Amino acid sequence: MEEAKQLFKKLKIHTLLDLALLVPASYADTTLSSSLEIGKINTLEAKVEDVSVFAGKLRVQFRLVHTGKQLSSIFFHSTPYHHKQFSIGSDHVIQGRLEAYKGHLKMSQPKSIKEAGKIIPVYKTVLKEKEVQALMACYINEKNLYGEGLESHEVAAMMRIHFPRKKEDIFQDGRWISQNVMVLKFIEAYNHLKKLRGKRIDFPALYALGGEINSFVENLPFVLTPEQHQVIDQIQRDMARKDKAAKRMVVGDVGSGKTMVMLAGAMMAHPYKSILMAPTSLLALQLYEEACKYLPKKIKTALVMQGKEEGEYKKADFIIGTHALLYKEDLPQAALVMVDEQHRFGSKQRQRLESLVGSQEKKPHFIQFSATPIPRTQAMMESELIDVSLITTTPFEREVSTKTIGKQDFGHLLKHIKEEVAQKHQVLIIYPLVQESSEVPYQSLEEARGFWEERFEGVYVTHGKDKEKEEVLLKFREQGNILLATTVVEVGISLPRLTLIVIVGAERLGLATLHQLRGRVGRNGLKSWCYLYSHAKTENMRLERFAQTTNGFDIAKLDLQFRNSGDILDGTIQSGQKFKWLDLAQDEAFVKKAKNRIESMK
Repeated sequence: MEEAKQLFKKLKIHTLLDLALLVPASYADTTLSSSLEIGKINTLEAKVEDVSVFAGKLRVQFRLVHTGKQLSSIFFHSTPYHHKQFSIGSDHVIQGRLEAYKGHLKMSQPKSIKEAGKIIPVYKTVLKEKEVQALMACYINEKNLYGEGLESHEVAAMMRIHFPRKKEDIFQDGRWISQNVMVLKFIEAYNHLKKLRGKRIDFPALYALGGEINSFVENLPFVLTPEQHQVIDQIQRDMARKDKAAKRMVVGDVGSGKTMVMLAGAMMAHPYKSILMAPTSLLALQLYEEACKYLPKKIKTALVMQGKEEGEYKKADFIIGTHALLYKEDLPQAALVMVDEQHRFGSKQRQRLESLVGSQEKKPHFIQFSATPIPRTQAMMESELIDVSLITTTPFEREVSTKTIGKQDFGHLLKHIKEEVAQKHQVLIIYPLVQESSEVPYQSLEEARGFWEERFEGVYVTHGKDKEKEEVLLKFREQGNILLATTVVEVGISLPRLTLIVIVGAERLGLATLHQLRGRVGRNGLKSWCYLYSHAKTENMRLERFAQTTNGFDIAKLDLQFRNSGDILDGTIQSGQKFKWLDLAQDEAFVKKAKNRIESMK
């Protein structure tokens, strides 16, 4: 048992299904050949008639049992073992490529097979072949597989894969038979979900929250979407419990109205305190402005940022801020903690946040928000570890036209930019680098700024390392015409007058990033454009497909297809999780089936 534990450790195997999913890389077929096939691998019964050594090479003459024909073999690297094994008169089942030369049959360096008439799995692992086969023989059996919750056809498929009786059980026309592949997809999803469920730890809540929100919703100058209502209802049910603190992630596309859900959360928490943390000062300020605009006066709101505070946070009902909140030693206890774009905080900040959301036995309700859409399959998986809500629609239809352009289109682009600026609209141009690089075939921010500054007024420039970037963005929002930037604006300030974005070297960016950048325009319903500028000569199918799609959740699925699936995007569970069989872009049905199976076993 101890030896098996060490072998499992080397294989990085934690569950029986991990072992079952370690499928053979290939199979050695020792079935006797029914006929002689020249140029192919043959498995034949043979008796040694003569042995000789010539120029250091062992020559063995065989007589084939079923045909009586002679076959000669040469062993180029013979050892004493070969001399002993192939003694005159000995019987063998030999395997190798059969060749014909001037009417004589030949087989170079044949293998003598001990177990004829079998299909033997070949495993490619860090262990010796015999060690893996011993583990499979010991642990992969019908009783153990049924014990994991598999059904009869799934158990039968796994037994066929590891202990095949004939090659047709595994392959057809050189490919895995689809029935087995479907079982492997399901088991991979099922095993992963079971492991995630085992990692979830729930704690009792500090308080059950039931603040009244109807008056807040009714007094809004717009109507919430059905999905916003649905998510608010889910959060209400979460926070009404005292035995289990809410742990939920709300994923909403750009402009889907997550802010109203956050404000509804603060209303539910009242009269207890709530905290909302954002990754940048700009976002925190924007959220504070929205809170002051839409929340009733009875909810006292405060803002906490580095070097700037508004309202008395010790007395406030709702505290909004940046990571500066984490360093306030006198921060009051909150019944609800909300975090916007948690993955954008550093590891140390996340650790501090962990202590904020509960070093004690009871914990505040915790809700995080993300503007990075994820495929529905991923949402299903993540919901084993944290409850997930998706907001896939927006309060109003955004009219954004996306086009791929090149050098030949620059004149038209320049004309369009002038037209938008003349209408008091704003333009954003994203460059791949701050400074010139010989490795990137595009102008950098510094190289390009002179061109735009000569032709336009109100040109602003910022990038990731710019210490004053937030100040620049605020100034641009109020009085700028053109903003030159790197992807620093991917998630950030709302720019209501922004109607045109140009992404230089668009083929170098992931689809999720392109979608976030495109999400900067058309926020207030103005007709807008997104130009994907590329030097790529051939048509870039990825960019063309992106241009035709505006829904962030469809783009997340598209992103998976172009990245060969398997990457967990948001990092909430395991960043970089890879699947061998399961395709997250295509196999939603298998994940759903696995999830239902686990639910039924509760």
